[in-house]
Amino acid sequence: MHIAVDARELAGDRTGVGRYLEQLLAHWNGMAEAARHHFTLISPTPISHAASALSVTHLVVPGGGGTAWEQVRLGGAMKRLAPDVLFAPAYSAPLTARLPVALALHDLSFFAHPEWYSAREGLRRRLVTTAAARRARVILTLSQFQREEIARHLRIPGERVRVVPLGLGMRGVDTSETEAGRREEQPIVLYVGSIFNRRHVPSLIRAMPTVLGRVSAARLVVVGDNRTHPREDLHALVRELGLGPHVTLTSFAADDELRMLYQQAAAFAFLSEYEGFGLTPLEAIASGVPAIVLDTPVAREVYGDAVRYLPGPDPAAVANALVDLLTSRAARQALLVRAPAVLGRYSWQRAAADTLQAIEDAAASR
Repeated sequence: MHIAVDARELAGDRTGVGRYLEQLLAHWNGMAEAARHHFTLISPTPISHAASALSVTHLVVPGGGGTAWEQVRLGGAMKRLAPDVLFAPAYSAPLTARLPVALALHDLSFFAHPEWYSAREGLRRRLVTTAAARRARVILTLSQFQREEIARHLRIPGERVRVVPLGLGMRGVDTSETEAGRREEQPIVLYVGSIFNRRHVPSLIRAMPTVLGRVSAARLVVVGDNRTHPREDLHALVRELGLGPHVTLTSFAADDELRMLYQQAAAFAFLSEYEGFGLTPLEAIASGVPAIVLDTPVAREVYGDAVRYLPGPDPAAVANALVDLLTSRAARQALLVRAPAVLGRYSWQRAAADTLQAIEDAAASR
């Protein structure tokens, strides 16, 4: 079978969907089921990928990589290639291509909270996603919560939606005495993920003066591209609070650097009020870093009892929770001891197999 893949998210820095697709390809690489197929990866610029054992063609279709590229250039490529199925890993697909589509919808924040987007961007996302979802043969999503969101906002029957959770690519949990001692010597609070309004990174920054009053060596490291709307100047907020030496803001970290940050951190904070899944807190606890998150239905579904829940992003409450994790080995261990049972639910090997099955089923429905 010929599987076309919209691979534009593999171009440039790989975050979110790019990491998702990269992991799927890497795990398909060792699967006998995937070896039966030919994959064409289509992107606007050259890419690299970890799929050397697969039958893979890389097709560069020049363009900007946005909606116009997707609808015109990628749609045209589908007509020329005539693959059996298209895997669209990022919310939308060419609407004129007359072939089966397996579409991944990771979250529907632009439906649930349109105020987080500009009027134009929110409308574009809602229109294109709705049209793509309604013509897709199979829809993949990451949680039962998001499956319910798809039914509510898009009116898509549940039998067309498959829940395939993400896997984990970081090292396993290590709660040894050596690891615990090293963390106590580096009281780093870490946040990783694109910075959206819903994730309340300003509240995390505002918690730091209180944290520093009780843990003078504490540092906050924020890794993620600022996509807030209207845009919040986080650098200005850091200066306003006099936190310059104690807060590091960086838009991207490569895998090796990210792994090192997880190994060095003593606590992880992810104050999101809406997610389709939320991978980075799982990566943190898989690296032996206790995490605080907001108490939401999807957080309860994904993280179980392996994280500390807060009712909201109040900086005082955030500070108290962080100080507890930074100073109390018992508080950290109380969370980390529950991590293996939760982490055992997630496997990239299983996610890759289930995703490939969904793509095959989409093709078979032609």
